[in-house]
Amino acid sequence: MGEPTPDVVVVGGGVIGLATAWRAAGRGLSVTVCDPAPGSGASTVAAGMLAPVTEAHYTEQALLRLTLDSAARWPALAAELADATGIDPAYRETGTVLAAADGGDLAMAEELHAFQQSLGLSVDRLTGREVRTLEPMLAPGIRGGLFVAGDHQVDPRRLIRALLAACATTGVTVRPDRVSAVRTDGDSATGVVLGDGTSLAAGQVLLAAGCWTGAIDGVPEGVLPTVRPVKGQLLRLQVPEQARPFLRHNLRGIVRGASIYLVPRADGELVLGATMEEQGFDTTVTAGAIYELLRDAREILPGITELTVTETQAGLRPATADNMPVLGATALPGLVLATGHFRNGILLAPVTADAVAAVLAGEATPEVARPFSPDRLVRPPSPMAVR
Repeated sequence: MGEPTPDVVVVGGGVIGLATAWRAAGRGLSVTVCDPAPGSGASTVAAGMLAPVTEAHYTEQALLRLTLDSAARWPALAAELADATGIDPAYRETGTVLAAADGGDLAMAEELHAFQQSLGLSVDRLTGREVRTLEPMLAPGIRGGLFVAGDHQVDPRRLIRALLAACATTGVTVRPDRVSAVRTDGDSATGVVLGDGTSLAAGQVLLAAGCWTGAIDGVPEGVLPTVRPVKGQLLRLQVPEQARPFLRHNLRGIVRGASIYLVPRADGELVLGATMEEQGFDTTVTAGAIYELLRDAREILPGITELTVTETQAGLRPATADNMPVLGATALPGLVLATGHFRNGILLAPVTADAVAAVLAGEATPEVARPFSPDRLVRPPSPMAVR
């Protein structure tokens, strides 16, 4: 007798795939997650800033509504995971300081502040002295900045461990298998084909494979939007115990027009990132990127050069044509997407998991997720042709 057919097979075992699988299982669905190395992808490279306000960009007002909604769900999600698994994902309400290195950078910060105010966001404008009062380790020449009390952080690596444990406690099956194709009967998705050629039947298929979404074969043309990789490099440093707290808040810096961030952990780790590189699927760490990150960080935080470098990393953010996620059912019945989160995968995990789990359970797409339907980015050909 073969294995029972799951209600859902999830392709991708990162934060988005695992969180959605957990929420779907909580709705009574049987779920299998397939990933050759669950919990080891871009989610483990992310710094974990939960920063809807300081991440707000022009033309992305719809995305801002989604990120604010998701940020509001984070305290409850973190507490629920900790209670269910005993693993604290290290959600911390730190707030975020933005520091401008020179006059030109301050002008950029003031322009950003005006944009944030036009959206009704809560942001405080600070003088150089006020910024340094919040963060005494900043360089004396800092010209000014902003403070966002509601932009916080979580530790993505602890989060991944908690989600894997939560999936286990709710009966989610996690298989270390690569998916090569979606299986269809011509009219709908009926499961997946694994890398070894084995077929796995399922009632529905959720693609949560990040920038590898397009590598999954078997999907008719005009169903999947393009999801490209955007490389990001970062460093992890360690602050000696006697020097803590080195930073009290998340820190964003504008240095000669370039943006960097520093995220301090309670255990003394300091994450410095991140580059934005259109380099395809390259994940090499380069000397030039590491040099530029440290050079710019030193401009606003001189003491960083005394810290120990413990790790360098490169990861791939999944980005769509409009840099916003795709959430919900596709034109192929039985195939659902949760991908394209770009800079905001960790931040958007709660709202994505809740919204997509609702779709998998047969409910209408929640209103907050409707602007991110896959059909906004694809135009099905007639007739459909299978890739």
